[in-house]
This record gives sequence, C-alpha cells and structure tokens, in this order.
Amino acid sequence: MIFYILGVIKLLEYSRKYNLKKIIYASTGGAIYGEPKINPVPEEHSIFPLAPYGISKHALEHYIEYYAKIFSLDYTILRYSNVYGPRQDPLGEAGVVAIFIGKILKGENPLIFGDGRQTRDFIFVKDVALVNLISLKKGSKEILNSSREKETSVEEIFKEIKLNLKSNLEPVYKSARLGEVYKIALNNKKAKKILNWEPATDLSSGIKQTVEYFKSLQIIF
Repeated sequence: MIFYILGVIKLLEYSRKYNLKKIIYASTGGAIYGEPKINPVPEEHSIFPLAPYGISKHALEHYIEYYAKIFSLDYTILRYSNVYGPRQDPLGEAGVVAIFIGKILKGENPLIFGDGRQTRDFIFVKDVALVNLISLKKGSKEILNSSREKETSVEEIFKEIKLNLKSNLEPVYKSARLGEVYKIALNNKKAKKILNWEPATDLSSGIKQTVEYFKSLQIIF
C-alpha cells in the first residue's frame, strides 16, 4: 500500500507544480468506516478501517485536504461503495461480481468466504462514471459517498449471476476473511443534494449488462 500512497502524493505534487485546478479522488466507503454503528452509513460516521486498503485510502484523503489548504488545490473526494460492471478484473482478489461470473463461465464453483449473508452496497460502473463527471464542476472541497444506499448479500449476488448464466453450479463456502466488514451500505443523500446525482441502474440490470459483456469476450478466463 505504501507505493499507492507515494504514487498519489506524487500526483498531488505535479498538481501543485502545474497549477491543476481540481482533483477527483476515488476513495472508498466500505473499507474506511469499519463496522458501522448505523446503516446506511453517512459521511460523518467515525472512521475505523479494518484493513490496510482502507487505511491507505483514508490517509490520502488527509493529504488531499492538506494540499487544498496549503496550495489552494480544489477537490472532491468520492467514497465509493462496491463498484462492479464490464471490464472489471475477474482474476483478482476483489470484485465479487466479476469473479463469480468468471468462475461460472469456466465451469468452476465460486468461493464464498463466510456465511454468504454479509452485505455490500453494489453500484454500477456507469453511475460511478457519471458522479465523477458531475464532480468536475460541483462538490468543491466535499467528501461524498457514491452508492445505491442498499444492502445486498453475497449470496443474493451469486443467485442473480447464476440465474443470468443459467448455471447449476453452487458456491463453495470457506472461512470468513479477517479484516472485512460484515454488513454495510452507504448513505448517498449528501451526493444527491450537492451534485444533483443519483444512481440510475438497479442491481438486476447492472448484473445483466455485466454478464453479457463477459459472455461476449472471445477468451475464457
């Protein structure tokens, strides 16, 4: 994670050097807040990341705020929920939608870590792209959750993908991973108000589009 932090700091230095007007920072909501005291989680919730990924994301929020104060760099920090959609890497450790699709297309049983009832707030990539575009001109010096404000369990995600792929495969359950939040959704009312934005893609439509994209590829993962 140290290389990620240093890389973003280098971008901030170049922003200062070349008088960049504004930076849009892709932060994270699901990994920053820790186990939420309330759901959906507002931006004002306490910060207690459970893993290095969330720690690094939060550290860089502070660096951005520092550069804004000292060097007058404008910013909007967007705390994404769980982004999914076409072109997501199906071979990595993150991105459960793409990973499940990739496994089923290969005829393999997807792995579920934990009991499958853990929830995330899944948002389609097109909705995230739109919130970034809007943030170019709005949301000055704001920290905003970018989410659907809805909890969906990992088991529900698997069933939706299985239905779209007409598969008979079942998941294999493994021990839960340490450092992962169990249930979370992000409150998006602040982004709706300040940016006049809201997600337009429901989960069924988003998964269908994602499945169709991966089915259209000529290579098998």
